[in-house]
Amino acid sequence: MATSKKKAGGRKTATPILAARLNAHVALESQADGQVVARFEGYARGFGKFPPAVHKRLGELRVGLPLASIARSGGANAGIDLLVKRLAQSGLLEYRLGSARAARDQVVIEPQVTDYWPQIAKIGNTDAIALSRFAYLRRRGKEMVLESPRAGALFRIGDPKIAAALAALAQPQKISLYRKERGFPGLEILGLLLDCQILFRLRDGDADGLRPSEGDPNLVLWDFHDLLFHTRSTEGRQANPLGGLYSYSSLMPPLPAVRPPRAGPGVDLGAAQTQHPAPSPFASLLDARHSVRDFDDEHPITVTELATLLQTAARVREKWTAPAEMEVGDGPEVSYASRPYPSAGAAYELELYLVVHKCDGLARGLYHYDAERHTLTPIDAAPEAFEAQLSDAEFAIGASAFPQVLIVIAARFGRLSWKYSSVAYSLILKDVGVLTQTLYLAAADMGLGGCAIGTNNIDRFARMTGLDFSVEGPVGQFALGRGRPEAGSAESG
Repeated sequence: MATSKKKAGGRKTATPILAARLNAHVALESQADGQVVARFEGYARGFGKFPPAVHKRLGELRVGLPLASIARSGGANAGIDLLVKRLAQSGLLEYRLGSARAARDQVVIEPQVTDYWPQIAKIGNTDAIALSRFAYLRRRGKEMVLESPRAGALFRIGDPKIAAALAALAQPQKISLYRKERGFPGLEILGLLLDCQILFRLRDGDADGLRPSEGDPNLVLWDFHDLLFHTRSTEGRQANPLGGLYSYSSLMPPLPAVRPPRAGPGVDLGAAQTQHPAPSPFASLLDARHSVRDFDDEHPITVTELATLLQTAARVREKWTAPAEMEVGDGPEVSYASRPYPSAGAAYELELYLVVHKCDGLARGLYHYDAERHTLTPIDAAPEAFEAQLSDAEFAIGASAFPQVLIVIAARFGRLSWKYSSVAYSLILKDVGVLTQTLYLAAADMGLGGCAIGTNNIDRFARMTGLDFSVEGPVGQFALGRGRPEAGSAESG
């Protein structure tokens, strides 16, 4: 039953209820043997056997099962909490916040990470809060959503008054004063947003709420659009589908592989070549390069070959320091390095992590490549995450087995953003491109096979390495091994 509380001015209003409910595309079925099965998008998944009392409550998950009632469940209703947690971990739930009597949703929370569970952070009258500079409100279809690349969930805002009230938090607000304002959205929604880091609590002395105030010094070096692009173009911190979805095939035909020629006369370059010399070794290597997706596990890559490839493509060749060339004043001393591929501003922010499945002379596991010492350092990663990393790579390239070695290209983001600010992430992606081509050419030169991979799971990488996703994270992947005969791929060139 909903309780009531006093609003500013003495009026009473119902305390909003936080409830879990199934996503619209999910249906639950009770089976004769006690199994609860979820059906969605043509799939069926079982969630275990439950007592009859739980089956009677399945209908509540369609309209919204209050989380408070789940916490109190026991006796005849034992097990409903376990079912809800399993559904949540599978990404099949959303959470509604609002009055039980409201005809429309006021706020709906959509999890973006697998371990999200709504928590209402406590907020006191003396606290001052503000919107994160990474928070943004946008239209999605016919809905307004509030989200942030830092948040574990996004918020569908159904009540425009709530959106207007949250806009006031662009300026820091002290709760004792803010709650007296007309349209105050309530401590519940504020607590949920604070838990998701869409709002932040100011510390003593942080009156302006600007960039250094959000509590994480690593975020000072991130611009809004860079962090947003990083999280929304990868897996792990957002729930949108990725990959070859052909989302616009019903709206327009595909563009041609080769651009139609522009109007007007052209200069025939073939006619300008009076002689056709034999191709150079480099030209032959470029011609030989192609993507390899299937590998010869009877004859895996050796640790000697792996060491040679890393030496050729990625090792630090020299280091030096020089003062930063700043427009005003003397800049600090900055360290630089040289590697076999070009890098924006000689920053060389990219790091290689090797997920080794089969390599003769090297134990299976996760390693970091120390490009200066030319050594591999083992990392103790959880077995399930290690297997998932290889499995996702196999799926991404359409292979029949795991790659022998998966090279995860990660970036130390602050290394570039300290200097380049708003173009930092685009420069990182350019560096990933040239490093990927360097790996391709080195592999082809050694008679090995490789294939670039376009997806990354930044949340899993953070768990495997213990690194915060905003400090160092994956921006590219490269499958490597000894290719099977005739194992090239025409699809990716």
